[in-house]
Amino acid sequence: MASLLLRTVIVAAVLSLTACASSDAAKQQGEAVTTNQAPVYDDPRDPFERVNRPLWDFNYDILDAYILRPATVGYMTVVPKPARKGLINVVDNLGEPASFLNSVLQAKPQKAAVSVGRFLVNSTVGVLGLFDVATDIGLERADEDFNQTLAVWGVGDGAYLMVPGRGPTTVRGTAGGIVDNLYFPLGLLNTPLTLTRAAIMALDSREQLMQVENMLDNSLDPYSFVKESYYQRQLFKVYDGNPPAPEESLDDDILDFLDEVE
Repeated sequence: MASLLLRTVIVAAVLSLTACASSDAAKQQGEAVTTNQAPVYDDPRDPFERVNRPLWDFNYDILDAYILRPATVGYMTVVPKPARKGLINVVDNLGEPASFLNSVLQAKPQKAAVSVGRFLVNSTVGVLGLFDVATDIGLERADEDFNQTLAVWGVGDGAYLMVPGRGPTTVRGTAGGIVDNLYFPLGLLNTPLTLTRAAIMALDSREQLMQVENMLDNSLDPYSFVKESYYQRQLFKVYDGNPPAPEESLDDDILDFLDEVE
């Protein structure tokens, strides 16, 4: 599974601490409702749930269990932690130009300036991004993407999708990811480098998930758990960590944790 799913689950684990799912809440959130006949799905965000659920099972029970998790364990065993950190720093640095352009499109000049500064500093002093010198001098990563840009422009999520080998997304999220990969320098990478970048992102995200995977495995409905968490994470990103208060607001400690994850 791709890194998007795995980062989402990390946020999911924290969000799950805020409430327990009742049967009524499950119906409102689009979870499968067991009747005497057959499961009924009623989440308008997820019109393809009958297809998405088997794809989730394939992603987590097969691809993750037999490929990604074992590969991550081997990666952690063979590659020292400082080297793993350096590799993900390089990957993150390649995304700074996309973050700059999306910040401009979202009318966030301060974040755009930070992204430019980070790319210049880390690409030079940081040896092509191997060392995150920019963070050490106070330039925190903005991480703005075209999915967020479309949301700021008023484009809706579209249908929720569970993509084989990638994980949770939406129609808007899929379109945003395609556009982000066209920006410099990502658009110039050849196929081997693109695959290497994707592999490093997936392994790094799966490593982070090791800390909280028991919470996902023990949830009553992992599919709905991940779906709700995906939407919460996207809302958090679109509003730069300050989403509109829901009927039952998240604790400040939870919001602080989400900010650290980003």
